[in-house]
Amino acid sequence: MIEFEYWQLLFFPLFFVLGWAAARIDIKHLVNESRSLPRSYFKGLNFLLNEQPDRAIDAFMEAVRVDPQTVELHFALGSLFRRRGETARAIHMHQSLVEREDLPDDLKLQALSELGQDYLKAGLLDRAEDVFAKLRESSAVDEANHNLLEIYQLEKDWEKTIDIAGQLPDLTSQKEIAEYYCELAVSELMRSRRDAAAEHLKSALERNRKCVRASLLQGDIEVQQDNFEGAVAHWQHIEQQDPAYLALVAHRLLDAYRQMQRRDEGLQLLRTYLERYASLDLLDVVFQLVLECEGAEAAYVLVRDELKRNPTLLGFDKLIEARLLISSSPESRSDLHLAKSIVHGYTRRLARYRCGNCGFKARQFYWRCPACGGWETYSPKRTEEFDLTL
Repeated sequence: MIEFEYWQLLFFPLFFVLGWAAARIDIKHLVNESRSLPRSYFKGLNFLLNEQPDRAIDAFMEAVRVDPQTVELHFALGSLFRRRGETARAIHMHQSLVEREDLPDDLKLQALSELGQDYLKAGLLDRAEDVFAKLRESSAVDEANHNLLEIYQLEKDWEKTIDIAGQLPDLTSQKEIAEYYCELAVSELMRSRRDAAAEHLKSALERNRKCVRASLLQGDIEVQQDNFEGAVAHWQHIEQQDPAYLALVAHRLLDAYRQMQRRDEGLQLLRTYLERYASLDLLDVVFQLVLECEGAEAAYVLVRDELKRNPTLLGFDKLIEARLLISSSPESRSDLHLAKSIVHGYTRRLARYRCGNCGFKARQFYWRCPACGGWETYSPKRTEEFDLTL
């Protein structure tokens, strides 16, 4: 047990006096700082507390005019304007900071970075690029490179994108760089430069051997040269990369086997894929081939058996379509048409693709999400199938 001496009580008044003096000094400092701020600043705070952002902005703007030295308030207002979509006001605010000669270098760099963000938000990509190119020569090089990467993708300047991505190993993956090469290949194919496109696809697969898109495009190049056998070989390779994406090449395989006059062989291959990797898109293609090769009754049996194995509303929609082909009764056909129209109203929403990153839904498949900009974030499965696998 610690012994307590009565003389130690003499320290308590001393501690109290020291604490009181320190509090007085802090309060005096706070009061002096508050007096140096314009009244409009406090009016702005009051408007913010009362959820009146427009009036708060007007008050803060008045504070800036009264005291131009309120640098932090300039930054806060500029960021607020940008978030609200008032990019012209944000640009003016940050530009005024950049042009101030008395601003310290670190704050001038911050202002320049904010100005680049303003230009980017406004869609002035050339100006944004100029700003971030300057920042690459400063301590803000990492942030500048990150923004330039986004700008080059928006401009579809894939060569510059690849170049700067190589300098950002922590921000870009080999999967994304492979996609950049695929974009270059698509550009070359649009100019009918198949050899150049093939080289870019080779580079894509060197970056990411599981790049499905590269194999898909390699098959497309072979088709352009009437080499359907070679195209099928490239598309079959997708099974080793990611079999879920076979759904995206099912129609291509169907057309290739038709061109080679080998529908039965194609049917056998696609049936095998359907059994191993259930997919509504695969079912649709196999259904068409069975209908061509074996008739309506066999096509109906195919869909019915697949629906038993993988029950989905989209599959049921296909079953009604198959049933219509073999139904001979006018009354029965009328009922089936009614049922199909009702079911189809629901399945249209279920037949979309969905981004696994941001949840954005689209009727067509995207390699890069148009909403969040993520690469290969779309599952090749339709929304209903995707939800069933979760």
